[in-house]
Amino acid sequence: MSWQETFRATSAGPSGPALSGWKGMVGMEVMFERVAGLDVGKASVTVCVRTPSTWAGRRKSETRTFPTMTRSLGVMRDWLVSQGVTVAAIESTSTYWKPPFYCLEEVMDVWLLNAQHMKAVPGRKTDVRDAEWIAQLLEHGLLRPSFVPPPEIRRLRLLTRYRDQLLADRTREMIRLELMLEDASIKLSAVVSSLKTVSARAMLAEMIDGQSDPRVLAELAKGKLRGKIPQLTEALTGHFDEHHARLARSILHRLDLVEAALTELDGVIEEACLPWAHQLELLQTIPGVGVKVAQVFIAETGGDMSRFPSAAHLAAWAGLAPAIYESAGKRTPAGARHGNKWLNHMLVESAGSVGRMHGTNYLALQHARLTKRRGMGRAQVAVAHSILVAAYWVLKRDEPYRDLGPDWHVRRDAEAHTRRLVTQLERLGHTVALDTPAAPPAA
Repeated sequence: MSWQETFRATSAGPSGPALSGWKGMVGMEVMFERVAGLDVGKASVTVCVRTPSTWAGRRKSETRTFPTMTRSLGVMRDWLVSQGVTVAAIESTSTYWKPPFYCLEEVMDVWLLNAQHMKAVPGRKTDVRDAEWIAQLLEHGLLRPSFVPPPEIRRLRLLTRYRDQLLADRTREMIRLELMLEDASIKLSAVVSSLKTVSARAMLAEMIDGQSDPRVLAELAKGKLRGKIPQLTEALTGHFDEHHARLARSILHRLDLVEAALTELDGVIEEACLPWAHQLELLQTIPGVGVKVAQVFIAETGGDMSRFPSAAHLAAWAGLAPAIYESAGKRTPAGARHGNKWLNHMLVESAGSVGRMHGTNYLALQHARLTKRRGMGRAQVAVAHSILVAAYWVLKRDEPYRDLGPDWHVRRDAEAHTRRLVTQLERLGHTVALDTPAAPPAA
């Protein structure tokens, strides 16, 4: 189809289904002269190029479809370069956007678009019209690109996200093991802190080998757990048979494989993070932020805070800022917004560890205060937001975290109360002079 036929079929005809979407853009200023819109699928990518036309006031559209194989993407790139395209926009579809994005990022500006921003557009029923609509929005500057980190950060992301998936696999296997023991009426998890402990693994190994005497199994307890031998004897009395033994052996084998993979991966990630050693050291000065949390923060944000205009923008991007719906002047909370789930989950876990510090710092006190009023879940999200803001300024200013102190809320409330009282007295016509109490003499 020629570009004239494409133009008439999509916009000029009175019954064109895309007319309602395009009609509102007539007369709008063109921000980018030569643009491309890409609608990406698993097997093919449809590309629409919008360039100036020889007709006065008109734009020319040309649409082609390419396979997503590497060589075909090279042909697509050469075609876009020959058309003089300077900006290309790709709708983020699963992970299918990555090959065309990586292919084009070296020769032009490439924008990754949030599909949610364009899903309500009328008249888009085919891949061709999807690509044309993206190009139309792009040339008028109506799109906003998503943050895509540089290649070295993307490689680090692959490692940290894979580690997170392995941790999730380990958790699922532990749940399967506990459910299997419940099926055998073995209540070991009700007595020990975790089925991963040395004592619990020794007891499970003996049970798999055929030992069924609960008293013998309970004697395998080590350390402080030996004080619970009577409870262990009761917990290990059940109906653990050969079927449960085969299943437990398989689960424990998978757990060993995951643990070995995690150990190896931790070393690889540590080596990959060497260029950001200084940033990692600064981040770990924040309460609750350990090595793994700091590594995830660098992998997801890139460690360069200049990419985010403010801490509020970073919090919104991470999904730790409250969503607000406003209509007719009325603002209604809409729950937490969607954001970077990898960073979000890690910071919430970090906030949980802060909550176990029992008020020894500002963040721990904030967690305790909010838990009383709003509950544990909301308190952890709020503290995660505070950790994120602190991390932003720590990296922005290139200085360690400075804690406000566990008594900061008390000092702030006292100062605010003093200001309110002074204001009330001045409104009544009094002149107020505050005397600073003298410091106690040194011993």
